Amino acid sequence: MSMQPQSTPITSATKKRWPRWVRRGVMENVAVALIALGILMLVQPFSITLYGWSFTVVLVGTLLFTVVSKFPE
Repeated sequence: MSMQPQSTPITSATKKRWPRWVRRGVMENVAVALIALGILMLVQPFSITLYGWSFTVVLVGTLLFTVVSKFPE
């Protein structure tokens, strides 16, 4: 028989929870929405200003998605 102390299991009550708006699912949706908005800005024919900002919006959405993919569920 082993006399090693047993570790206590980590439950949802013992883990510190992140705020709801910072969790992975919500922030991934925001990042995907930014990417989609940037693409729509890129292909619209009405405003050169929106076209000018489209690459920046797509880039920010992509970077946000990359960072958020490391967040807990």
